[in-house]
Formats: sequence, C-alpha cells, structure tokens
Amino acid sequence: MADWIALTARAGRAAHDLVGWLMWDPEAIAAYEALGVPNGMGWIQAWRLAPLGDVTPAAAAASTYSIRPQIVELIFSAWRGTTDPDNIIAVRDAAIESGLATIAPGLKDTLAPLANDLWRGIDTVHHGARPLFAANRARTRPDDSQPLLSAWLAGNCLRELRGDNHWLLCAAADLDDAEVGLLHSAMVDISEYGDEEWIARSRGADDEAIAYGWRRLESKGLASNNGLNDEGRRFRYDLERRTDELTAPAWQAVGEATTRAFCEAVEPHHAAFVARIDETAGPRWMPAVRHRPTNAYT
Repeated sequence: MADWIALTARAGRAAHDLVGWLMWDPEAIAAYEALGVPNGMGWIQAWRLAPLGDVTPAAAAASTYSIRPQIVELIFSAWRGTTDPDNIIAVRDAAIESGLATIAPGLKDTLAPLANDLWRGIDTVHHGARPLFAANRARTRPDDSQPLLSAWLAGNCLRELRGDNHWLLCAAADLDDAEVGLLHSAMVDISEYGDEEWIARSRGADDEAIAYGWRRLESKGLASNNGLNDEGRRFRYDLERRTDELTAPAWQAVGEATTRAFCEAVEPHHAAFVARIDETAGPRWMPAVRHRPTNAYT
C-alpha cells in the first residue's frame, strides 16, 4: 500500500520543478514585453494570477498570500490598460513546449501520456477556498494535439492546489505574509540563503514588516531573538505534513501508478531545472525546488 503522504510530498516537489522555471523564462518574458508591458515587468507572478481574470489586486494578493500586496498592485499596474489575462495566458502556453524541450529533452515522451489521468484526479477535487486551483481548472484545456501542454497545465493545477491548501493552513494559524516567509527558512539550507529573512524580503517584506513578523512569531512561541526556535521549525515541518495530507486525496484520485510515473518523468531533470533558474534568475530563487535539510524536529 502506498504511503500517500510521502508520495504526495514527492509529487509536490516534482510539480515545483516542472513549473518553477517559467517564472524567469526569457522567451516568455520577451513575449510578455511584446504585449506592451515595460521590460516584461512582473512576469514572475502575472502568468500565475492571469487565470483569476479581471479581479482586484487585493483579491489576487489574498490568493498569493506570502507576496506583499504592494508587489501584486505593481504587477497589475504593469499590464492593465495594455493587455489582458487571456493574452498573458497565451504567452504562458506558447512558452511551455519550447522551454521544456530546451531544459529537459525527452520529458515529453514520459510526461505527455499522463495528461488524461492527471486531469481525472483534478476533476474530483471540490473548489472550496482554492481560488488559484479552481481558476486554472476552469480554463479550456488543450485538445489531444497538445498532450505535453495539457500534462504541464495539469501539473501546474495540482501545484496550485497544494499552494491553496498550504495557505488555508497558514490562515488558520493566523500567520501574516512576513511570518510565512520567515517560517519558510526552516525548509531550506540557511548557509545557501545567508539568513532567515531572505525569503520574506524576496517577497516584498520591508524592515517594518520583518520586525512585526518576528514579534508575532515570538508571541506564538515560534521564534526567539529574531530567529526561529526549535518549536518554530517543528511547527513549519508539521505545516508541510498537513499540507500534504490535504493534497493527498487529489493524487490518490490520479492513481498510484500515474503519480509515480509523474514523479519518475520529472525527477531525472531536477538538476537541469535548478540550473535553468540559477541561469535566468540567480541562485536562491524558487526555494521550493532546492535542498531541504533533514527534519530533526519530529
């Protein structure tokens, strides 16, 4: 019998690899800029938020959670009046196959056949309080002539489901956006990031927000002296486990064989995906695809 929590965690890591490179893809950014967006500003989140349609920046910021609302406001201001969500999504979709062919040659042969099974699992999930997942699922899907794009979109949809589930748990724990970023430092190699504040600052938290975040975490017993304590690290690892628990039913609906096949298709290309991010964005970006220290807090 499958350990569905472990298998869901594995699939989640594979989905991060499959999707994360797109945030800094030069081809996509150039096409986004060609829509009239100065310097392609904000592509890193514009393509993720576009499936929500013409929502307010405040609503979009609520769905991305750990990114400061002011950053989301800037992203929306860059494209509004110049283009629209459908055009942004078209740019995203046009970049997928060529990007994957460059980064992960051969992935198409193993990933594309999984599309229908992935969507079948996705269609079993209820939409409640899962805005990015629901928005992506509602989009028109590619036909059988584009199986790789279809499989990528399904993997992205499952990744957004995991993200929505994670934010549900963060909200239930009364974590603000800076706290979320500070806590995530428990999941990475701090020697690579330099300190526990880098991730929160990369998402727009300033000195005031960081200081307030530490005070809030300390009031909850999760930090001491502007740093995570053992209880904070234990809490963050447990948050990860509970996220996988919430997401596991979707992968169970996909089926064990297809879930394993998804992981086995993507995992051999992990180093290539990380190298692509290092090349286009720089080291440390997309912490979800990088080394995670062993959980010593169970």
